[in-house]
Amino acid sequence: MAAARVRSGGRPTLEEVAARAGVGRGTASRVINGSPRVSAQTREAVEAAVAELGYVPNRAARALAGNRTDAIALVVPESETRFFSEPYFSDIVRGVGAAFADTEMQLLLTLAGNDRERRRLAQYLTAHRVDGVLLVSVHADDPLPDLLEQLGMPSVISGRRHAAETLASVDSDNFEGARAAVDHFISRGRRTIATITGRLDVYGAQRRLDGYRKAIASAGLDPDERLIAPADFSEEGGAAAMRELLARRPDVDAVFAASDVMAAGARQVLRESGRRIPDDVALIGFDDSAVARHMDPPLTSVRQPIEEMGRVMAGVLLQEIAGRHEGRSGERPRIVLPTELVVRESS
Repeated sequence: MAAARVRSGGRPTLEEVAARAGVGRGTASRVINGSPRVSAQTREAVEAAVAELGYVPNRAARALAGNRTDAIALVVPESETRFFSEPYFSDIVRGVGAAFADTEMQLLLTLAGNDRERRRLAQYLTAHRVDGVLLVSVHADDPLPDLLEQLGMPSVISGRRHAAETLASVDSDNFEGARAAVDHFISRGRRTIATITGRLDVYGAQRRLDGYRKAIASAGLDPDERLIAPADFSEEGGAAAMRELLARRPDVDAVFAASDVMAAGARQVLRESGRRIPDDVALIGFDDSAVARHMDPPLTSVRQPIEEMGRVMAGVLLQEIAGRHEGRSGERPRIVLPTELVVRESS
């Protein structure tokens, strides 16, 4: 194999790597960029040449040539207050970060909780400054998913906007999680079961309410709209909803809150009203976050695999990006991960 000379004082080039390995420039490029479309023998030859020459890929030039930025935007259309108060978001970020740890992708976290931030984000995305977008906590009227569709931007959404979601999505089984929570109450003899919902313009919150209704109907209990109180996934919202429920139905003996944070607000109001948990009122949350484990009494909660959701979202997005660059446009996956009821002293 003929050896290629490295220019005196200069950094090795891709052409020199290819010559040293005895392959064409395109083949060397495919190996360096991680393409599976090369033989093991060729890959070994190119990797050996890279090591011998001390070749370092020029990321900027490679990205420009491949029309890539090597950057991913993780977009959360929520306020800073909600982002930093809810463990859900930090768990998603942890999962996404773990998935990208062994890649060259840069992860850009973007909060877009108001119209000004959304406009700025739209301009950024329109300029194609990222290779793909992970979209978390989307409301039904959010224009961002439609913008991503128009731009042809590879995207994965955490939690669908509706049943007919067109973007690739990763979600937990909100319906079955809620139904399992209410079935647990019923198995313990509870009959006046209330729920505190999240914002119902979030599809996951709708599905948790659907699961609650299904369990109530399956048990032959009379549905009572006074036992349903909407909130906003915040602790303050959970507290306000609990006060409303007690005013409407002071005989309530169980409460399913659609998040642990709202359950914490409900717990405070129950204690202030003299209700004992679980003796007088049993309580269940959703997420199985650190909030659930540290409450007094520890909170029964529906565990959703949030970190895994983040990892799966990142994996699906990387596949979409690779498919676009290789001219493939496969079917967009709709992945639903199972939930699990974790029983503790509050129920």
